[in-house]
Amino acid sequence: MKSFENMLEEYAQLAVKTGINIQKGQTLIINSPIEAADFVRLVAKYAYEEGAKEVHVEWNDESLTRMKYDHAPIEVFENFPKWKADGFEEFAENGAGFLSIAASNPELLKGVDPRKIAASNKSSSKAMEKFREYTMNNHVSWCVISIPTKDWAVKVFPEMSEEKALNTLWKTIFKTVRIDKEDPIKAWNEHLDNLNKKLEFLNKKKFKNLHYTSSNGTDLIVELPKGHIWAGGGDYTTKDIFFVANMPTEEVFTLPKKTGVNGTVVSTKPLNYSGNLIDNFKLTFKDGKVIDFEAEKGYETLKNLLETDEGAKYLGEVALVPYDSPISNSNILFYNTLFDENASCHLAFGMAYPTCIEGGSKMDDKGKEAHGVNSSLVHVDFMVGAKDLNIVGETQECEKFQIFKNGNWAF
Repeated sequence: MKSFENMLEEYAQLAVKTGINIQKGQTLIINSPIEAADFVRLVAKYAYEEGAKEVHVEWNDESLTRMKYDHAPIEVFENFPKWKADGFEEFAENGAGFLSIAASNPELLKGVDPRKIAASNKSSSKAMEKFREYTMNNHVSWCVISIPTKDWAVKVFPEMSEEKALNTLWKTIFKTVRIDKEDPIKAWNEHLDNLNKKLEFLNKKKFKNLHYTSSNGTDLIVELPKGHIWAGGGDYTTKDIFFVANMPTEEVFTLPKKTGVNGTVVSTKPLNYSGNLIDNFKLTFKDGKVIDFEAEKGYETLKNLLETDEGAKYLGEVALVPYDSPISNSNILFYNTLFDENASCHLAFGMAYPTCIEGGSKMDDKGKEAHGVNSSLVHVDFMVGAKDLNIVGETQECEKFQIFKNGNWAF
């Protein structure tokens, strides 16, 4: 049986070799909570061993973040540091890889003035817009992973002591990213091959729309634009370097036609957005736009998200994940989108990935609009998968095909 130290080392290697797929002479940028310092040092070690030129770390401290929101005036949140945005753009222009460790306290900003949160989200999204184009167009390799932190672990396992909660979350994460397997990299290659089989089928069918129904009230028709491309698992940068953007990942995804979403969809898991939880929410769409919404918890947070810009009211992603998947079968609510979205079919508010339509990476804003590709300052996934979710696809020839039956793949 592997020791914790061995699994930690294998996880760091997996992030470097399979996630980012670091190249000789490449710079690696790591965004990380300060609690992950020991793990980040391991990642840096293996990145250098693989030939990285430099490893640069952007640290964040949630205690300082909370202090800032409690005491700083709103104008601080309305102005994102230009030097920081410029720095990320320069790293991206020079071909750096970007690794993010997503492990935030789901309720870090509970009780904070929602105007400050909205202002911060808008200013940072606007300032980082050019950098985001590098990642969403696959001009650079990027990967999001996670490790446990104290506040997050206690939220996930409130009945446990802090130490036991941390240990349990570590074990759970190791399992979701296949570190518990004898050869994790081999296990990942096999998993990616299985996802590719789903992609091949969906891309061959070229469905014109998907009809979602479940007993919770979801009844939604999502039109897909001509030339859409299903993606998932791993992808290639524009310089033909393979990388895996999310670890874990169980999804295949594409983009909807911006103006082609109609009906109602009901959330099935809480959404952790900007240190606040949005839960039990329902959205009604007409011609692609959210025209009505309600939320049992986090209504103001959802309202501010939808008001970020016009594009935030439209969808940018359609993702399929079987209910009978490893993360879902753990029966753990992670309060972390990286995990919860890989336990459930999901949709995303906001910007679409241009790589999900033929020629999308080379389109300007007018071209994207003409092809039904949504643009926005945000891209926020929310979960809609259910045990009884059914999805029926309709082809251009009006042939109907059951894609999901009772929450799982029907083929």
